[in-house]
Amino acid sequence: MSAYLQQFAERFASLDAANLAPLEKLYSEDVTFRDPLHHIQGLQALRAYFEQLYANASDIHYALTSTDEVRPGQGYLRWTLQFCHPRLARGQPIRLQGCSCLHWRDRVYFHQDYFDAGALLYEHLPVMGGTIRWLKGRLA
Repeated sequence: MSAYLQQFAERFASLDAANLAPLEKLYSEDVTFRDPLHHIQGLQALRAYFEQLYANASDIHYALTSTDEVRPGQGYLRWTLQFCHPRLARGQPIRLQGCSCLHWRDRVYFHQDYFDAGALLYEHLPVMGGTIRWLKGRLA
């Protein structure tokens, strides 16, 4: 296991609404962050994204399931996210599996998350959720 990835994952998992200071140690000023719902450029914009994330959701926990450094300065983290949001799933915990692709030198300058956006958001909306779950069942 990559020592860098392990350390990154531990620091990232320690983030919360009152503790966003480690972002400056984890990410470069010119970081690019992408996921299925966002494309964020720059550390200030990433900090604003995390401030909003932690303001709207609660009980956010990441559990690291595996890491893989494919070459120096590039690797992957597999994780499970658990969180609660008052407007999703009636405020009950939501679990989501995903993978992060990271590129780094001394800090991460590229971070791309891969996950099922439907499992994160759409399946938990009051009307749309039932339809999405039905469609996924029909396609499976």
